[in-house]
Amino acid sequence: VLGLQHMFAMFGATVLVPILVQSYGLPLSIQTTLFFAGFGTLFFHVCTRLKVPAFLGSSFAFLGGFQAMAEMDAGIYATMEASEKLQYTCGGIVVAGLLYVLLALIIKAVGVHRVMHYLPPVVTGPIIILIGLNLAPSAVSNASTCWWLALVAMAIIIVANIWGKGMIKIIPILLGVVGSYVVALIAGQVDFTGLADSGWVGLQPFFTDFGGSVAKFDISAILVMAPIAIASMMEHIGDMSAISATVGENFIEDPGLHRTLIGDGVATSLAGLFGGPANTTYGENTGVLVLSRVHDPRVIRLAAIYAVILSFSPKFAAFVNSIPAAIIGGVSFILYGMISAVGVR
Repeated sequence: VLGLQHMFAMFGATVLVPILVQSYGLPLSIQTTLFFAGFGTLFFHVCTRLKVPAFLGSSFAFLGGFQAMAEMDAGIYATMEASEKLQYTCGGIVVAGLLYVLLALIIKAVGVHRVMHYLPPVVTGPIIILIGLNLAPSAVSNASTCWWLALVAMAIIIVANIWGKGMIKIIPILLGVVGSYVVALIAGQVDFTGLADSGWVGLQPFFTDFGGSVAKFDISAILVMAPIAIASMMEHIGDMSAISATVGENFIEDPGLHRTLIGDGVATSLAGLFGGPANTTYGENTGVLVLSRVHDPRVIRLAAIYAVILSFSPKFAAFVNSIPAAIIGGVSFILYGMISAVGVR
């Protein structure tokens, strides 16, 4: 049950990333995303000597890169199929993950304090602000398909976040999606076309279409995606500080920031290599640690196993895909605002 709490906390934001990327025109798989969220988390725990109670979900920082790649129409990308364009995008994510490993090696060699001197908040803050602002137009276009439904989703999230108590305050995004989905069902706004054609159990695309899922590499895609790692690495360092403060242990010293960066970076590269999005440590799950006061990392590993199990259900992925675009737009408004707010702070 404690593991399920963590799965609910990460679920809304994790599956929202492939839904948003699909709205840009790139066929990022929900099944693949869930698989590598779970697998990446388990890999991270091994890298950090099973000590750090962190969950790795899909990173929102890379959404701007996905959108830029979807709109790229010059050179080799002029007549490229969306599926192949996603492969090149994922190649950039592989390189982004390797930048984590590079930073980890530098930190190991010269010390964390010396490295952070060159990446002060005045440098990283504006980058994060711009990631959020740059994504705003896609939220508008999705929400404009049905403004009242988008506003319902936004209202539920705001109410849960401001006035919610306990677990309700931890999972406002999930509540926003579920609550507005129920309203959409009542209003007849949900299309179940793909649900009937999907099986209950099935393999992820990288198993069934290996050649069509493995990352490809091009300098343009790398230059679009890889630099985003600078912002996500700062997010990682902030999350490690927050988890350390919550648990009452200094994870930046033991097992060490270099180990947590390697775990996050290699998990991101592995996900990108097989057609998944970048991973990042989730603040939502830190909130659950505060709420439950259960800091045992084994609970997080249970949530990771649940995510892997769910990733083997095409019907579940089809159900998630049936969420109306207006709901995605409303939730996106809040999320993109939250990204910019992190940058402002």
